[in-house]
Amino acid sequence: MRIRHFAYVSLMALALTGCNDALESAQGIDLSTVRNKVEQPLPAHILADMSAKSMDRNSPIMIRIFKEEGALEVWKAKTDNRFEKIAGYKICAWSGKLGPKVKTGDRQAPEGFYNLSRANLNPNSKYYLAINTGFPNRYDAVNGRTGSDLMIHGACSSSGCYSMTDQQVLEIYAFARDAFKGGQESVQLQAFPFRMTAENMVKHRLDSNYDFWKMLKVGYDNFEVTKRPPEVNVCEKKYVFNQQATNGGSFNPAGACPAMSTPPALTAALASYGKTYDADYQTALKKYDGLAWYDPTEAERKAVVAKQRKGRELAYAPTGTSLEAGRMVKVAELEDMMANQAAKSVAAKTAAAATPTTQAQATTVAAALPANIPVPMQNPLAYAAPEPAPQETADATKKPFWKFWARN
Repeated sequence: MRIRHFAYVSLMALALTGCNDALESAQGIDLSTVRNKVEQPLPAHILADMSAKSMDRNSPIMIRIFKEEGALEVWKAKTDNRFEKIAGYKICAWSGKLGPKVKTGDRQAPEGFYNLSRANLNPNSKYYLAINTGFPNRYDAVNGRTGSDLMIHGACSSSGCYSMTDQQVLEIYAFARDAFKGGQESVQLQAFPFRMTAENMVKHRLDSNYDFWKMLKVGYDNFEVTKRPPEVNVCEKKYVFNQQATNGGSFNPAGACPAMSTPPALTAALASYGKTYDADYQTALKKYDGLAWYDPTEAERKAVVAKQRKGRELAYAPTGTSLEAGRMVKVAELEDMMANQAAKSVAAKTAAAATPTTQAQATTVAAALPANIPVPMQNPLAYAAPEPAPQETADATKKPFWKFWARN
């Protein structure tokens, strides 16, 4: 049977909201020497790299996340308004599996396109520093997805967040702070399950989230072609990218999409990109005939980095990457594995319904995690950033500077 017919199941389900508190031991910069973490300047080597790449210190940035390899990248605008990567970091911990966040307590980290304003910066976070991802965005909300307090933060422990080390988040926060000081009103966060190459799309072609990922790939492709953050709208409960509403139409997340047009230059560039992608996809299909990617559980990811926990605080919880813990398997084997996971999930939910909540949570965690990996205690996070102003009310005549077809 087809794997897409199986409902998404997380063996790591735990009824938590927000992120777990944790401590981070110093690595790299000595945090004890940081007198004002909110105003800590970027390192000299990064400022020198900016200058070499024709970037102003306060020029706009965007953030890209790739779950599978556990990577967070900061991209920055050059003088020609196109973006280039200026910094890359290894994500210390993210919870759940590949796939979007759907509901409160599913431990999933968000996937999609999010707008971050000054209000999303939390200088008083219990996780050293934090940036609220803005989940749920317009797409999430119109599709009934729930959750809150989902952050990029320090401390290396996560229940639905992207957790970095304190040293890393110190730099990421500084990038955003400087960009806002330069006048940027909204930083785009692009969170992907993996780099959306033809080979990766083939590897994950049987995943139940594949149709959602194909939608995200349109935005991914637009950035790859233009090297500018795409203009993002939502209509008919789906993302649309770099589309201009015509005939006086407007974008309504729950309503029908208006008549739209794509600038000819962008259309031609995407067509050329797509032609190469299609050829690569067919090559990858032959390479992985009868095979598909097994996405490891969070417990399996934690197991591959278990040694990193030795000598650390209990709550320090690096997760390792899916690339480290996952593997290619035969399609039939993968379908059997998913069927078994679905059956175990039904059994766990049945048992939880007849058991007090605290005992049900303890049973679920004990069954899902290896014995040598302790579970951090929950520390409720009260902070929630104010909602940014709705994009639908923005002046439609003011073109974003990053538009591919805008003149420099």
